[in-house]
Amino acid sequence: MSAPAGPPDTGSDDKLDRGVLKVAGVVVLGAIMSILDITVVSIALPTFQSEFNATYATVAWTMTAYTLALAAVIPISGWAADRFGTKRLYLTSLVLFTLGSVLCAMAWDIGPLIGARVLQGLGGGMLMPLGMTIMTRAAGPDRVGRVMAVLGVPMLLGPIGGPILGGWLIDVASWHWIFLINLPIGIVGIIAAWRVLPKDTEQPSETFDFVGMALLSPGLAAFLYGVSSIPEHGTVNNAEVLVPAVLGLALVVAFVFHALRKSHPLIDLRLFLNRHLTIAVVTMSLFIVAFMGAGLLFPGYFVQVRGESTLMAGLLIAPQGLGAMVTMPIAGRITDKAGPGKLVLGGIVLIAIGMGTFTQLEADTSYPLLLGSLFVMGLGMGMTMMPIMTAALASLTHGEVARGSTLMNIIQQTGGSIGTAVMSVILTNNIINNESATAFYGAVQADAVEQLPPEVAAAGQSALAGAFGNTYLVAIVLVVLCLIPAFFLPRSRQELRTDPREEGEDEGDASQAPPVVLH
Repeated sequence: MSAPAGPPDTGSDDKLDRGVLKVAGVVVLGAIMSILDITVVSIALPTFQSEFNATYATVAWTMTAYTLALAAVIPISGWAADRFGTKRLYLTSLVLFTLGSVLCAMAWDIGPLIGARVLQGLGGGMLMPLGMTIMTRAAGPDRVGRVMAVLGVPMLLGPIGGPILGGWLIDVASWHWIFLINLPIGIVGIIAAWRVLPKDTEQPSETFDFVGMALLSPGLAAFLYGVSSIPEHGTVNNAEVLVPAVLGLALVVAFVFHALRKSHPLIDLRLFLNRHLTIAVVTMSLFIVAFMGAGLLFPGYFVQVRGESTLMAGLLIAPQGLGAMVTMPIAGRITDKAGPGKLVLGGIVLIAIGMGTFTQLEADTSYPLLLGSLFVMGLGMGMTMMPIMTAALASLTHGEVARGSTLMNIIQQTGGSIGTAVMSVILTNNIINNESATAFYGAVQADAVEQLPPEVAAAGQSALAGAFGNTYLVAIVLVVLCLIPAFFLPRSRQELRTDPREEGEDEGDASQAPPVVLH
């Protein structure tokens, strides 16, 4: 099957040519909008409460609805990319996301806002897997590491820039602008995608797996809803958590049995026959749970323990992003030349070293020490996440890239939700089990810390810092466990580019389709 026309593959050329860089710019623009909108809304929740006279549980649905819409639409992105073409689908996703943003800004009550966030999520959910597919196909197998490094930029900017941008827009304008800002960016993205992305070519499409869709999309959405409800209830043993989570898990398990029997399932689980992808998925799952879960705690410590504003907390976390920006381009080049194995191992060690500081948190821990530790963690993150993605995608054939990208994005979405839920519950239990921490935390929530006697406030602040430190102990254990699967990642360029399923097969075997190439 012929690949869509696009920038020429330069094979082992070290540089990303102009055509690939243009495609990367379009993809990064869409990815920034999608990821930034997850975090930028988090800062606006208190504003939504007062604006719409709603409870926190109600306004939290502006986050949950977006996440569930992402989870529901990601599984079909692989099939849809093959069926309709990546350019058409990418343009459609941008239009849906931009339209949803405008409708969010026009919302007159919390219900319409939640509904508009669903539309946003349906568009945004496809932007990342489609972006990975487009860039992987455009660059060719020898440059996957470098294009993955480029795509890693919005994944860094979202958690760092979201709270900063959201807080600033609400302060200087109004909450409407956290959505309206997507309108000019979306229009630019749509025009750029129309002009830059290679034209889709007509290809025979597989029959859509309606049964798989009916099992996997609602299954993922229900499971993630249950998991995301854990922090609200503080325990897994609650009907609102267990019923949707168990039902969702049952649907996902049913999909697995269905997919293994069907010749063209919604998500091809036979991709796990590729050893490189399987190892990368295991490594990514552990890494996302640990790193994304820990990422939730950083702003909480600065705001709740140190009394910083949300805007200042976002600025204090910025060194992590700066560290990743230093190593990510270098890591992409090294991965293409020598494989990701040794690089990922080194990155995980750096993350563990940096996170070690946070296991010893006090109420007055030095800011230079904390910022330096975040920078070290960022260095490690830049050497870890996108090289793992490269290990998963580099040995896939052209026809498998869309399904592989979809699979990795499902892993990211699920792992991130599990990580934030787990760390939230651990932190909550650490606070509840300490009376001083509980009292101080309650005063922080009620904005009444100044009313506490000085000695009570000092003891509570120290206890709350200790609760954060104990939670980081769990996170660092999970990070260290990532070393086990990471040890088996490819450690050479030849090993990275070779599909393990082809070893020992005859040269004439039709299954030996070359990894991602462009004709």
